[in-house]
Amino acid sequence: MRTKILELLEENSRYSVADMALMLGLTEEEVASTIKALEDEKVICGYKTLINWEKVDHKEMVTALIEVKVTPQRGEGFDKIAERIYRFSEVKAVYLMSGGFDLTVIIEGRTMKEVALFVGQKLAPLEAVLSTGTHFVLKKYKDHGVIFEEMKKDERMIVSP
Repeated sequence: MRTKILELLEENSRYSVADMALMLGLTEEEVASTIKALEDEKVICGYKTLINWEKVDHKEMVTALIEVKVTPQRGEGFDKIAERIYRFSEVKAVYLMSGGFDLTVIIEGRTMKEVALFVGQKLAPLEAVLSTGTHFVLKKYKDHGVIFEEMKKDERMIVSP
């Protein structure tokens, strides 16, 4: 039951308790108490709305993915430096990675310069940080499983000799 409720909430967090109860064949009380327990256990960590900001005139934002190589801290591994990084307000996500670098840091800023200043003044100077590589997101096609715009079909007439 818990997994089904989580799947429904992940699909659409605006489903009402009544709708989920109907879909799952449960009582509203069962669904509500399960959701409350999942929130208390921090299985459900929050509810977010996914917005395509490119369609909104007033908010210009730049998203950057930063590859970070770090020196793991003795006895704490990557956790301490990851915590130090995710506490910056600009940081939207931090992931421990396998491969050529250790952490992926996702940040948002108003301009590329603002992102560059964050990297140069806050992130790179951290003692455990060995190097960074910044990649700017130019366009989002799909995010969190949601396609922002369906690709338009080419409606040109085919001309052959």
